[in-house]
Amino acid sequence: MPHVVRSRARALPGTQPPTPTPPTVPAVSARAVLPGARGGPAEPPLRSPVRPLPAVDEKALAVLHRAARALREELPELTDRLVDALRDREPAYRAAIDADRADIRQEALRSLGHGLDSLLHPREARDAARRCSRRIGATRAGQGLPLDALLHAFRLGGSMVWQGLVDRTAHHHPHDVHLLVHVAADVWNFVDEHCALVADGYRQVERRLARRHEDRLRLMTAALLDGTTRIADLPEVAAALDLPERGRYLVVLVSGGDRAAYAGARRPRGPAGTRAVWHTGAGTERGIVLIGDSGPADVARRMTGPPGARIGIGSAVEGLAAVGEARRLAETALGICPDSGGTVLLDDHLPAALVVRAPALGTALAERALGPLLRLDGTDRDLLLDTLAAWLDCDGSAQRAGARLYCHRNTVLNRLRRCEQLTGRSLTRPRDVVEISLALTALRHLDVP
Repeated sequence: MPHVVRSRARALPGTQPPTPTPPTVPAVSARAVLPGARGGPAEPPLRSPVRPLPAVDEKALAVLHRAARALREELPELTDRLVDALRDREPAYRAAIDADRADIRQEALRSLGHGLDSLLHPREARDAARRCSRRIGATRAGQGLPLDALLHAFRLGGSMVWQGLVDRTAHHHPHDVHLLVHVAADVWNFVDEHCALVADGYRQVERRLARRHEDRLRLMTAALLDGTTRIADLPEVAAALDLPERGRYLVVLVSGGDRAAYAGARRPRGPAGTRAVWHTGAGTERGIVLIGDSGPADVARRMTGPPGARIGIGSAVEGLAAVGEARRLAETALGICPDSGGTVLLDDHLPAALVVRAPALGTALAERALGPLLRLDGTDRDLLLDTLAAWLDCDGSAQRAGARLYCHRNTVLNRLRRCEQLTGRSLTRPRDVVEISLALTALRHLDVP
């Protein structure tokens, strides 16, 4: 405690101030090891030296020291009362006390002792008391004790110390009890300072643990997507990600789009009833989606992303073990997605998927089926290729293809006959139509020379 007399608060002698309470407090177990660095978080800078004390403060300080020495001799009994009170009043401590009361009592004894020593010898005992409080906060964070429960324990311990000081003075030296008013504010400031130290040590470890947890989940998700998760590790991964080991999954890839307009922090969303775990890759958001009763088509219809983003949705697979394959299917779907953006469900573009998954074969097919057309000059080539594509998209209707191309149906038929003459293919022969259709798909999605 930096100094014990700073305030001359007006209060009735022997009454308890309205704020928290003096020094020290217990915590749950001395065995826990502080994660990260040995010895706990770094100490904050010390405060300014103690100011000179007026005469009345000297008298109050003498009264405080006399009561603190008497209370120090009763420290074991005070510790037992504190542990009992914690068990009765703080549910978060109850199980730990029932499991190992001796361990908790030892730490409570140490913490209360540091607090009383700080009242008696503030300069000499201060650093040790501060280290003890920060270590308690860090240890409790590692054990998962709620911070509110820990702060309650510190304030409860401080309150019992303060009440003990008042009771002993009132019993043995009643004429001096009013002098404790002059040191009350500094006693409570000491308690507040140590509550802040506890909270700081707790939060430092809590942040470190949270980062470790997030890193662990990120590595698990990446391994699932890459298909490198060991079968033996799947139960642990499923539990950590809160996903069933057996279930229907698909992978969604989101690339590009206006991230600034999308506010960055928001993830793409699927339909109700689905759950997703997202992983940020190099320029791509990758989501493992548990689809439940929804189908891939429902996800494709309702999946949202940044404006202008390209979204590729693979086929459904069974079980977490197959997520790596689902990711490869989603990559195929993303490869089909146009540069201008949009959503592509692989199940709706399987012919294109065949071409994209085997680009060398797709290029060879384009050359074989459409080679003579590809060697025409640019304008003529594009005119004939566009006519072929429109005719196929219109289910072989020259009338509808002409409406789409803003020309007469006879013009469409003339162009189609020219395509047949150049390629040696017949648009009435199903096999030739299939090859031409796949060749046009290869032209759209591959870099065919």
